[in-house]
Amino acid sequence: MKNPNLTLSPEIARALNFGTPVVALESTVITHGLPQPQNLELARDMEQQVRDQGAIPATVALLDGEIRIGLSDEELVRLADAESDSTLKVSHRDFATAILKKKNGGTTVAGTMFAAQMAGIKVFATGGIGGVHKESAFDISTDLRALAEIPMIVVCAGAKAILDLPATLEYLETMGVPVVGYQTDEFPAFYSRESGLNVSVRLDSPKEIADFAEAHWKLGMRSAILVTNPVPETEAIPKSEMEPMILKASAEAIVQGIHGQKLTPFLLSRISQLTEGRSLRTNLALLLNNARLAAKISGELKGDKKLMAI
Repeated sequence: MKNPNLTLSPEIARALNFGTPVVALESTVITHGLPQPQNLELARDMEQQVRDQGAIPATVALLDGEIRIGLSDEELVRLADAESDSTLKVSHRDFATAILKKKNGGTTVAGTMFAAQMAGIKVFATGGIGGVHKESAFDISTDLRALAEIPMIVVCAGAKAILDLPATLEYLETMGVPVVGYQTDEFPAFYSRESGLNVSVRLDSPKEIADFAEAHWKLGMRSAILVTNPVPETEAIPKSEMEPMILKASAEAIVQGIHGQKLTPFLLSRISQLTEGRSLRTNLALLLNNARLAAKISGELKGDKKLMAI
């Protein structure tokens, strides 16, 4: 039964009907993650990277209380130009609020996975997942629950480096979420290619990842496959350089009493200031890198009716 609050663009509807590769893209990076005009440029560039690999981009967002999958350029502009204070950051708990109040919203990793699953999309590209915060062990992103419950291939550059990475990986292990290292044995740390932490399995091609997902889900597993894709070496920032700045930004957040949904945007913005914009450039590079890999993986799922029906 069609969800009355879910609208697919004609292009996405056709792609899903004919088995064309589709990649879901989040929208909080547009509404809350990046400053103007980089947010709009990034949204357009990510969609183009997906198209260049032969897949169709499905940016997910809420417009006037309606869940939209596949946005026109005018709709991307509308999201990018909106004031973040008047635009919701939409995760699981926020959908009903946005629908009831007819709000615009950018979907988080968890929110995007939820909406993409309703549409039947199996591959999703993002920057970094949320996880367990260093500032409070009780501050755990809904992204982790979504990864445990929604069967989808999620391509990221690891968890955001501002998080407690060992605790985040422990949570994923507890929930049975495979953490795949794409051409790496080490869990990437968003800005950095290294973290000192291991992935659960290394896979070296998009086809291997698609085959792994098929094997996982055919066993009856319902979790996502978390594919960690290190940022390109030319744009990576060594962990030794990033850690002092992350610690400084975290300490400032604690002093200022910043927490909840405002914490991650504050930390990312402050780190960008401390690195004089270098971290922002790295963020943009890894997002595009993930979009490319996700599109290639989606292409390997093309035409597999049994897998797409899971």
